[in-house]
Amino acid sequence: MFQHPDVVGSKAICQQRDVLDVWATVGAEQIADEGLTWTTGRTFYRDHELFSWQFVDRGHSPLPPFVNISQARTGQVLDRCIAGKGLIDVRWGHDVTGIAEDRSGVTLICATAAGSVAVRASYVVACAGAHGQVVRNLLGVRFDGHSFDDLFLICDIRAELPGWAGERRFYFEPEWNPGRQVLIHPCPDSTYRIDWQVPAGFDLDAEQASGALDARIRRVVGDRPYEIVWKTVYRFHTRHVDRMRVGRALLAGDCAHLMAPFGARGLNSGVQDAENAAWKLAFVLRGWAPEALLDSYHDERFAAADHPRPDPAVSRPATARPGAADRSRGARARFPGTPGRTTGCRPVQADRARRYPRPDHRRRRQRRRGGRAC
Repeated sequence: MFQHPDVVGSKAICQQRDVLDVWATVGAEQIADEGLTWTTGRTFYRDHELFSWQFVDRGHSPLPPFVNISQARTGQVLDRCIAGKGLIDVRWGHDVTGIAEDRSGVTLICATAAGSVAVRASYVVACAGAHGQVVRNLLGVRFDGHSFDDLFLICDIRAELPGWAGERRFYFEPEWNPGRQVLIHPCPDSTYRIDWQVPAGFDLDAEQASGALDARIRRVVGDRPYEIVWKTVYRFHTRHVDRMRVGRALLAGDCAHLMAPFGARGLNSGVQDAENAAWKLAFVLRGWAPEALLDSYHDERFAAADHPRPDPAVSRPATARPGAADRSRGARARFPGTPGRTTGCRPVQADRARRYPRPDHRRRRQRRRGGRAC
């Protein structure tokens, strides 16, 4: 499915250094430049701060350890890169309705406003997103896993919150969201992404109409002006296909795996899928490696998607308990939303085929910038 993406909403916001490195190799350094890196993580139980931690040393890399930036803005920057290079033929409004493979390539049958059209390619990468069930069915793959009852309300709020721009805040069972959790992330342009865990059956329209949404936001931002930039409610899933390569088709991103939001694995893992697929397809198409190299795409990226395994007991939202302040060192290893500290926060880094190494773009780029490669 090739539908033009939405241009509003934060969606996936946290992009790790490995992903920023991928963007830099294709000329999209602007994403790292525009993104915001917070330096203090605070975790609360009710109104008591359990612990906080800080980091200021970014190491020798010219790139930050991660940035917060909206997925919509990332898409805009990448669209401009695509348009400026003239290497990619972009066709929005094409819904894949059929896939036919033969010995020399793949034909996609697509429904468009002008009728059915056929698109021919040597290989295809299925990036149809979370709702790509049609593509998954056409490829004959399963999509095993779990869907959770937990709902999350997301609001992107633009407001002036002095001292909050450099902080990520995680609240467990605050009095203003009893029995559930709230996560607050700073983003560029004085925007804050707020995630509230809400009960099943939550009605956003009713909450807004009654004034309860304003009251909910006021409990976070206080009595100061604010603007709602975007809002939505979502249910999270942990699912993945049983095969990430089906003949001449490779599945990537949300079309191949859905992950719990904790640890920011979704977008980061999807971009690494795409990078892994891209360089391997390039090597095969240029005759630098046998087609068997593509088998390693499933081996490596399936391992990343399957770690940790999609177990409801693992992916269920965590809840802090009294006394956790005395165990803050252990709590850091358990609480989600902490880059580099939570189990599964960084995807498995086993996806660099050692027999067919890529050119070292990072070293070439750092020489241009006068820095050192990390």
